[in-house]
Amino acid sequence: MENAVAHAIRVVALGNDGDGIAQTPEGRIFVSGTVPGDEIVLAAHDGTRGTLDHVVIPGADRVPAPCHLFGTCGGCRIQDMALPALLDWKTGRVVESLQHVGFDAIPAPQAHQVSPHGRRRVDLAFRRVGKQIMLGLHRRRGDVVDMRECTLLDPTLFALLTPLRALLHSLPAVHAGGDIQINLLDSGPDLLITMDGTPDANDRRILAQFGKAHGIPRISLQGRPPETLALTGPVFHHFDDVRVVPPPGAFLQPARAGEAFIKAAVLAGLPRKGLKAGIIELYAGCGTLSFALAEHAKVHAYEGDRAALACLKQASGGTRVLPALRDLNRQPVMATDLAKAAAIVLDPPHAGAGAQIAQIVAGKPPCIIYVSCNPVALQRDLLPLRHAGYQLDSVTVIDQFLWSAEVESVCVLTLPEANRRNRR
Repeated sequence: MENAVAHAIRVVALGNDGDGIAQTPEGRIFVSGTVPGDEIVLAAHDGTRGTLDHVVIPGADRVPAPCHLFGTCGGCRIQDMALPALLDWKTGRVVESLQHVGFDAIPAPQAHQVSPHGRRRVDLAFRRVGKQIMLGLHRRRGDVVDMRECTLLDPTLFALLTPLRALLHSLPAVHAGGDIQINLLDSGPDLLITMDGTPDANDRRILAQFGKAHGIPRISLQGRPPETLALTGPVFHHFDDVRVVPPPGAFLQPARAGEAFIKAAVLAGLPRKGLKAGIIELYAGCGTLSFALAEHAKVHAYEGDRAALACLKQASGGTRVLPALRDLNRQPVMATDLAKAAAIVLDPPHAGAGAQIAQIVAGKPPCIIYVSCNPVALQRDLLPLRHAGYQLDSVTVIDQFLWSAEVESVCVLTLPEANRRNRR
């Protein structure tokens, strides 16, 4: 690392990963721990990345970080920026991606932000250090930071961390460490553990006692498939009024409020006429959106994960949800089927919808509702839709990954009837 310029430089923007961007005569420098408007002095830089020495004049949106672990724990990247400004930045990221797609007009986005202490899903690492268990998130490119406070987690999950440390310390099957994923279901916390030893009957006894004592009905061991180590009560969750039994490690939207914002935007985007033709839902998971959609029309719900599909199928009796197993990247739903639907609803993984997009373009469904967790993939997937004549009717931005660079959005696209006729 070279010595930095001694005079102050100004941070003009945030990069896509949440690091500040300072403009210098030599070019842009990315500096973590800075916000737009900061006047800063660098300790060092290598031409593209700099290390902050100190802030000379704070930007208007700089605030004290609410968590003492900020800057050490890897869970939050932008805690020194006011939440309203952070939502504005995330909204701008989504709008910028849509502008790159080339839509003639971009509707004013509806923007929502969840509250702190609402996260109900977390992946943690644990390590033995002497006679202690360190349980938390990895510092940026580093070791586990013991999570002794957290402004993100639901209080029920955070309260579980202290007894979890004692549990993990007592397990003979835990040698150096492992990982643990926790979902806060309606039935209570659901644990999926990876450990570096093989659990025996004694480990299972300890886990069962822990589950009973702390209201944890299921503790599972990571594997293909996961193995249930302790089951002390029924495991369940509700999507709308439908009770499902999620598999260990099931995908949940990280915050209840975030899920509600997404669901409301999806339902608002449904066409008002023609729903008798049904809805095709892609990447349905365990039914986060499926049962709400089924209140409006028959839903053909496609999911590639067998465990999630089994959960959805078990819960779909008596509803208008028709689940089907399909690896949508290797075997996308074909254009001829998509063309018959009144609407396509898709919530693809971070990488986007892949091969499925070409079939959607060819099928020309009248309405597409795209739920995205990645503005880059959103831009890539929407570009061929814009070329096919789709117009952008509404945009909703949801910040449910507080103090991070991650952002969710819901885009509603429609194809004018003239374009549909011309492409037949």
